[in-house]
Amino acid sequence: MQPRNMSMSGVVDLAAVKAAGEAKAKAEQARAESARQGGTAAVPPSALVIDVDEAGFERDVLQRSAEVPVVIDFWAEWCEPCKQLGPLLERLAVEANGRFVLAKIDVDANQMLMQQFGIQGIPAVFAVVAGQALPLFQGAAPEAEIRATLAQLIQVAEERFGLTGIAVDPAAEGAPVPSAAPAGPYDALLSAAVDALDAGDLAGAVRAYKNVLVDDPGNTEAKLGLAQAELLVRVQDMDPQAVRAAAAENPKDPAAQIAAADLDLVGGHVEDAFGRLVDTVRVTFGEDRDAVRLRLLELFEVIGADDPRVGAARTALARVLF
Repeated sequence: MQPRNMSMSGVVDLAAVKAAGEAKAKAEQARAESARQGGTAAVPPSALVIDVDEAGFERDVLQRSAEVPVVIDFWAEWCEPCKQLGPLLERLAVEANGRFVLAKIDVDANQMLMQQFGIQGIPAVFAVVAGQALPLFQGAAPEAEIRATLAQLIQVAEERFGLTGIAVDPAAEGAPVPSAAPAGPYDALLSAAVDALDAGDLAGAVRAYKNVLVDDPGNTEAKLGLAQAELLVRVQDMDPQAVRAAAAENPKDPAAQIAAADLDLVGGHVEDAFGRLVDTVRVTFGEDRDAVRLRLLELFEVIGADDPRVGAARTALARVLF
């Protein structure tokens, strides 16, 4: 095995990466145009505001939180402040257009959930992100304060967990139809990066992708390509036999498991890589756990969010973290 000559063709389809980037760009264009025109949200309200009970909590909140932040509104029919806060949260969820999902839980009918979250009074609002429960606020609060809290939640979900929310479907009823996008200004540079990657010029590929991201931080193709190139840089000088021996001897060592997971992914063993890091998250704590979780998110970037193996691993990660 010669790590310097490794090809990622069996792991990442670069044409698919480019298509995913174009789809995301069109989705973001549709979202922005809809907001500008004040038109109907591309994501239907029924997908953004849901009623949740104890039986469906794992599916509707925990599993869903691996893909999008879930804000939980604990309320009751007899609670007057709840009747003011609830409609406001619903309106903000619709305005956010898929950046988070609002789950409404009636505490009278779901006493166990109320106890699990340690709720002393209502209304109480929590968020669940990648399986982690975060208290937001309790009682009534000014709209401006709630908006700021939700904006911070969305930012944390995107930056720390890689959750960008429900994708806008440009073909959805009421969504504007974006005009055909012209050729991107970075097409030549991105093509050069792919050529460098295929030729084994990893440093050149990294530079090319970073140059795109300096001017266009949200460029999906460049982000995924950079994650791929950096992965290859990490493994190029590894001794696979030594790395795997260290991982087998030290199942709770984050560094050993992270290195082995990188090798797994480069070898095309995607599910093994994800499973290894999820298992390591399960047995680590504090900074060690956070390091493993962050590497797992980086490997998600290599494969791409639309891959079903990423979705399955996000769900598994959420279960371990919660």
